[in-house]
Amino acid sequence: MNGDDSGRRDRPQTAGAGGGAGQPPPRPWGPPGAVERAGGADPRAALAALPAIPGRAPGETRRLLLERAERGASPFTGTIPAEAAAAIGRLGDDPAADPDAWARVFSALAEREAERGRRATLDGEVHAARQAHLRAYAWYRVGRFPAPTSAGKQQAWLRGQEQFLAAARFMDPPLERVKMSFDARLGEGGVVTGYLRRPLGAQALPVAVVWGGADAGKEDVAADPWLARNLATLAIDPPGVGEAPLVGSPDAERLWDAVLDWIERQADLDPDRVGVVGERIGGYWAVKLAHTHRDRIRAAVSVGGPVHYAFSQDWIEHAEVGEYPFGLAETVGRAFGCDDLATWLHLAPSLSLLDQGVLDEPSGPLLVVGGAEDGVVPIADQYLLLEHGTPKSARFFPGGHPGAGAALTAGVTSTVADWLAVQLEA
Repeated sequence: MNGDDSGRRDRPQTAGAGGGAGQPPPRPWGPPGAVERAGGADPRAALAALPAIPGRAPGETRRLLLERAERGASPFTGTIPAEAAAAIGRLGDDPAADPDAWARVFSALAEREAERGRRATLDGEVHAARQAHLRAYAWYRVGRFPAPTSAGKQQAWLRGQEQFLAAARFMDPPLERVKMSFDARLGEGGVVTGYLRRPLGAQALPVAVVWGGADAGKEDVAADPWLARNLATLAIDPPGVGEAPLVGSPDAERLWDAVLDWIERQADLDPDRVGVVGERIGGYWAVKLAHTHRDRIRAAVSVGGPVHYAFSQDWIEHAEVGEYPFGLAETVGRAFGCDDLATWLHLAPSLSLLDQGVLDEPSGPLLVVGGAEDGVVPIADQYLLLEHGTPKSARFFPGGHPGAGAALTAGVTSTVADWLAVQLEA
């Protein structure tokens, strides 16, 4: 869809994740072709010269996954710990080695819940239907995690989105699937899709535009903390994730021009009180927007976002065998259009906001949240933000990467939501 979207809002549909009859299905995350976008010679020619990244010890990936499953941390949020652990056990010593086997095992659990949701819907049991469809989505989310890099994972993503939208029919306040026209370049899509929820009975609402990281789609955004503070919530996919019309690049922040233009056209939303929240790798875009779009947004929050050191070869190699149980370079690199490690290592340094000169430019109000022992994004990146440009607010929590589970229970969500509500005068 590339036509005028002014004021358009779609109620949730369950006829597929592609946006309706006759529409192509969503593209896989991180489409090919990034070698040309990266610039210069084909970086794969230099692959042989790169030092090999040491792999994890046998059983380490399994241990990391089981530990996350037991505490319901990402990607197992909303699942049943014992069933998740049993499923991991059926996948052998290296559970993530075969992406289609991974998708198949967890999709089977999802399909059971989807059937329960269908039956509850037919019986008019609204609460039971909503919960069952959300559980189905949670299992499908695991099945496509961290990104749909195979046919099985792509199918899990599509089915998961269907289940989320089936649950959305019973959400209160309601969820609206909105489409925002995007000024696309060659090879890009023409629409930014978002999920809007707003407190009922209010006008000219402040808006929290929220997105996740390289492994989290707009379906993973929890709207309740924002709604509870009288903020409308617009969840979107960041570049290279989900239905985003473009992959990440040094200028992909132009995606938010479409979002902010759309908000300006809505009579019930206040374009002068817009805040943005980027979680994990998505915090990169929040930091950039705080600088490049400071005249269009009131405030920004980066939760564990990278800005400079995370894009170095040394850190990429370190993080590849850190607390994240999947291939971090593959996951994050894919969101920036890179299909292999060499391409990602070639492109990554160009993303540094320090080297781009962004950090020394003025910024709007910016809250920086980090984990003191973060193994995905170095805490040094958060300190770097405090050492450059406009003074920022900061809150660092003990533990690892925000969003891995433990940090959230320590108060990340309430800290961020309270701060943004004050900034937006909610």
